[in-house]
Amino acid sequence: MKKKLASALVALGATSALMLSGCSSSSDRSGSDDASGGASAAAGFEAGATIGVALPQKTSENWVLAQNLFEDGLTSDGYKPIVQFANGGVSEQQNQIQAMVQKGAKVIVVGAIDGSQLGTQLKAAADQGVKVIAYDRLVKNTDAVDIYEAYDNFKVGQLQGQALLDGLKERKGDGPYNIELISGSPDDANSKPFFDGAMEVLQPKIDDKTLTVVSGQVSQQETSTQGWEAENAQNRMDTILAGNYKDKDLDGILSPNDTLARAALTSVKQAGKDTPVITGQDSEVESVKSIMAGEQYSTIYKDTTALVNSTIDAVNAYQKGEDPEVNDTKSYDNGVKVVPANLLDPVIVTKENAADVYKDDKTLAPLTK
Repeated sequence: MKKKLASALVALGATSALMLSGCSSSSDRSGSDDASGGASAAAGFEAGATIGVALPQKTSENWVLAQNLFEDGLTSDGYKPIVQFANGGVSEQQNQIQAMVQKGAKVIVVGAIDGSQLGTQLKAAADQGVKVIAYDRLVKNTDAVDIYEAYDNFKVGQLQGQALLDGLKERKGDGPYNIELISGSPDDANSKPFFDGAMEVLQPKIDDKTLTVVSGQVSQQETSTQGWEAENAQNRMDTILAGNYKDKDLDGILSPNDTLARAALTSVKQAGKDTPVITGQDSEVESVKSIMAGEQYSTIYKDTTALVNSTIDAVNAYQKGEDPEVNDTKSYDNGVKVVPANLLDPVIVTKENAADVYKDDKTLAPLTK
């Protein structure tokens, strides 16, 4: 498959002023295995078919980059792509999926706003023989999804939790440490694996008193950030600092993505506190700058190009009547079925390894010089 990056990278640069939000994978995890052919293919379909790509709100650099990569990659492979954002919310995405089916789409790639509210539309698509690929976010409570293409975001959470511990040791010396927790939007299925992965690492240290969550807010519900909105995270952190840290230091913050990390850092600065160790995700331009400046401690690199290319490979397999490659057939139970998944590996990034991780990224590599 020919990879066309130029227009996508231009679009990425043009989105630096956007309010950014987290992205990523979800589900209860019970183990994984390597497999191929976990999604049963149909007889294939004609070359040059229409392919629908239903994306969520245009709230992050990675989503905008994905739009351009899907348009370029699908066109290069001979398809007629329909790539749309649902900036108006769930109902708009529902209508867009219905329209894609009516226009004869043979595959629909879904980056869901709320993966639990698309069952009716996706069943109608499946009834027409349309293949459904859940992209980046698991689609819930329906059997009308054939494969899940994503990064392993339970692993993302594990990497974030370990990065917080490593950063505390590096920057704050020996513990114990005072920390606070931030999790993502409760209506995004990605929020749970981020939080659960991180807490698998952090909970033992909370139990043995190495870490103290001074606010006492330790559940996903208590720490959630509706809509991944920076303002919501900053307001919550303002309240926590005012009520719990007048005479205490805040040593670290678990943040699930870069947008919320920057919001939390703004709150800390306004409170006159020292910069805490804080995690992130998405390798947003402003956060990479912050990492290189010694402020934000870490982020996660999930190469959007690789994920889009993997998803288009799955489209190509369906076109040929073949089963796409999968490597996990046990972990992603959406409430109705275990969805076969093809998971890519995320990479933790700190100031120490940023130049190496981003060396092939034309946008981020110059920031590490």
